Amino acid sequence: MQITEVRIKLVEERQENERLYGFCSITLDQAFVVRDLKIIEGARGWFVAMPSRKLMDRCAKCGYKNQLKAHFCNQCGGKLYDNRAGRDNSGRTKLHADIAHPIHASCRELIQNAVMKEFFLEKEKAKLPGYVCTYDDMDPEGEPVSYTETAAEINRGYNTEESAPAKPA
Repeated sequence: MQITEVRIKLVEERQENERLYGFCSITLDQAFVVRDLKIIEGARGWFVAMPSRKLMDRCAKCGYKNQLKAHFCNQCGGKLYDNRAGRDNSGRTKLHADIAHPIHASCRELIQNAVMKEFFLEKEKAKLPGYVCTYDDMDPEGEPVSYTETAAEINRGYNTEESAPAKPA
């Protein structure tokens, strides 16, 4: 597996004690994109957090899904029980679930090294006059520009209207 593209978006307006420094997307083998990785400075140094979603559970009263940190139901307003969240192996409350993550330490290291290399390069580019972030380069359909050409090539192979046989009248 090769990381063929890394796009970085620096967090511009950071609070003094904020740990989040940027977001990124990576492309694997010019075929698969993973978005919303986070670049964070932790107590033990820099790390790349994988994309995740907030865990939810259902209100006992109405069945509506609410975030585990919520104290009241967003649908009926009923009080939610405290301590609804599970715990991870170290005993910390588990509030998020990874959407995508590496299975092996070597894969995590590959991603971490590629992202951090590009992050520090992007920080240097951002200091130059006329700097423009390329993370947000989008075409009219909302896809990143670098993916548009590949998607167009793929779609050409699936154009069923041109190749479909004529229907009998």
